[in-house]
Amino acid sequence: MSVSRASGAATHQRPGDRRRTLPELLAGRARKMKLDPEREQKLRDSAVRLLRRQLNLSHLLLEVEGPPHKKLSLSQLIDRDSPKAHTGLSSSLIGSALRDQASQLGVPVAVLSSQVVASSIVQICEAGTEPSHGVLLDLEQRKKLSSLLEITQYLLAHSMFSRLSFCQEMWKVQNSLLLEAVWHLHKQNVVSLPELLESHADVQAVVAWLFRNLHGLCEQSEQMDTSCPQADIARAVLSDFVQLLVLKGFQTNSGLRGEAEPEHMPQVAVAVLQRMLASALEALAAGVQEESSAHRAARCWFSMLSGHTCSMISTDSPKSFFRHTLTQILTHKPVLKVSDAIQMQREWSFARTHPLLTSLYRRLFVVVSPEELVGHVQEVLETHEVNWQHVLSCVSALVICFPEARRLVTDWAARWLARAFEDFDLDSMVTVFLLVRQAALEGPSLFLSYADWFQASFGSARGLHGCSKKALVFLFKFLSDLVPFEAPHYLQVHILHPPLVPSKYRFLLTDYVSLARTRLADLKVSIENMGLYEDLSSPGDITEPHSQASQDVEKAIAVFEHTGRIPAAVMEASIFRRPYYVSHFLPALLTPRMLPRVPDGRAAFVEALKRADKIPPSLYATYRQACSAAEEKPAGPGMKADPSCAEGLLGPLTAALQELRAAMTDPAQYDAISARVAVISQRLSSALGLSEDDSSSEVTKVQLSVLVPKLEQREQKVVDLLLTSFCQNLMAASSFAPPDRQGSWAARFVTATCGHRLLPAVLTRLCQLLRHQILYGGNFLLFV
Repeated sequence: MSVSRASGAATHQRPGDRRRTLPELLAGRARKMKLDPEREQKLRDSAVRLLRRQLNLSHLLLEVEGPPHKKLSLSQLIDRDSPKAHTGLSSSLIGSALRDQASQLGVPVAVLSSQVVASSIVQICEAGTEPSHGVLLDLEQRKKLSSLLEITQYLLAHSMFSRLSFCQEMWKVQNSLLLEAVWHLHKQNVVSLPELLESHADVQAVVAWLFRNLHGLCEQSEQMDTSCPQADIARAVLSDFVQLLVLKGFQTNSGLRGEAEPEHMPQVAVAVLQRMLASALEALAAGVQEESSAHRAARCWFSMLSGHTCSMISTDSPKSFFRHTLTQILTHKPVLKVSDAIQMQREWSFARTHPLLTSLYRRLFVVVSPEELVGHVQEVLETHEVNWQHVLSCVSALVICFPEARRLVTDWAARWLARAFEDFDLDSMVTVFLLVRQAALEGPSLFLSYADWFQASFGSARGLHGCSKKALVFLFKFLSDLVPFEAPHYLQVHILHPPLVPSKYRFLLTDYVSLARTRLADLKVSIENMGLYEDLSSPGDITEPHSQASQDVEKAIAVFEHTGRIPAAVMEASIFRRPYYVSHFLPALLTPRMLPRVPDGRAAFVEALKRADKIPPSLYATYRQACSAAEEKPAGPGMKADPSCAEGLLGPLTAALQELRAAMTDPAQYDAISARVAVISQRLSSALGLSEDDSSSEVTKVQLSVLVPKLEQREQKVVDLLLTSFCQNLMAASSFAPPDRQGSWAARFVTATCGHRLLPAVLTRLCQLLRHQILYGGNFLLFV
């Protein structure tokens, strides 16, 4: 009976009979036909030849055993949840087929297996439903690749897979590979990333491929919702690749390296990390929009470096990597000249530096100690052309983040200054001035003012400039060369606090002062009209004389109330700066008003100046007549000063205080508190409508016994904001740790805020609040 008749007989059996399968029919046929061994062998050979003629190895791993009339497909092999899946096709069967095909072709089975697996991976990568995502797999692709890797691991275990041949095949189709597929190969120990990268002879091509894929991964991951599974995979892929590149590129302990360590893997790793950082820095420098692909990639890369990825590596690689990273930042595209740095330095303070860069600085500072950091920056300055914007922003970050930065930077500047006068080196001199001015930009609470430093360095006989005529000529030649690029306030410092010069060399100082005054005249800035307490250290905008005079009067009255004496600055101005004193200061002081029955601080100050003959009699008589007229006629609406505080100025300060409070409630952001306080310090100056007077030590001398519990409305609003924020921050921090374990945030906050000459106002307001609590009771914190 033939096979066709047997099949027909089986299809016409009675309904109650079980239908027999083809193997059962063949078995029955074999029992009836006694084949001799020779005929049986011929039949087997014929069957093998038939299978080999029909075998397509490129689709072998993409097929599954199923019913004879069904077409075999990849999806049924790797989709374990599919009802059509059949587990009968085992890895051993695939291995047997690969051996047969390799024997027929005359090639090693390992080489053939590698080609087949590489071809299958390419088909999986190209079968994605979202072709725009050129880095990650979709869910279907991920399931297919997982099944394929199981088969590959079987081949590896049975010495039927060549990693070298597989890597060569992968490089042939590199443009079709997805980075996640390479990551799975690495994680599943099929082919490690170093092995894959090392297999290509062209290092530049390897660097370009890996950089392109990592950059694409950064762009793609920033577009994802952080809660989706794809985002978790993207972070895992990027984190593993960064850790591997850091470990391979910056592992300094040779004892950890194996004998078979790839030769150019460290070169590839360093080159890729450098290109990624350079791309991110260029995106920040270009000022691209936040939603652009370049900015997204930069944000992702900076966040990866600023996070805890590198800290997970247990060797000394992270420290070497961060030192290398800092060097690259400081030397990235050094196109700015020193003259550019002198003119643009104001824009590079910590608060104005891009948050992504400052967060990376803070991460670097966690790994590198302050002493090592200063030493490294000094080494870079001595051996490289530098990007001054990055160098000076790094100095600002150093001053903000380290409490001991004041001492370190001061000692650093002293060493550079000594070297400059020892070798008469202009480069060292420029470096000193830039560093000190940059540190002074962060405010008197963190670093001494530029005026104080300049006076301390050159205003005494102990200064390095006084040792010889050559040293004096060197100093004034340097200052003269700076004049065309200097901001007015620095020229004012040099004129009002000049270097101490022996009388026989007085002409050097005279020539410089003449040049500086000419420059100020070109800028339409008058030395004579400068305020008594004008900030000579902060590169802020020049204040109008009339508005500066009002501030000077309030400060002079405050000093007089605290000391009982006419301030020295007022006495000096009445002699040496008489135009400003007569034309601006006295009119602001002698504003007509209703005099109180009990003389207040302003009235007492006016009388003290009158007794010292510092007010012309005619001007004083006019003032008294105007005050008498004001007493007879009640002040109308037009005579009342507007004490309101512009909400537009308080808004940025309020927002900065709220950001600080949010950071206090999140322990993960404790390292950013210094940055928040720096922003508050900058916005506090704007809210007060005045500049910090770093050069005046008289204002900070407060005697509580003579404090008058009275504040201007603007000052009171600002002080109430600060006190409220301090109390809220204390309560928020206390929910995580007791006060003695909260770090130095409170000291930083108080130092930064009271450095704006607010200490008298803060203490006055505290006296008011305490008095209110004593008289009326209540909770002080709730009242604030």
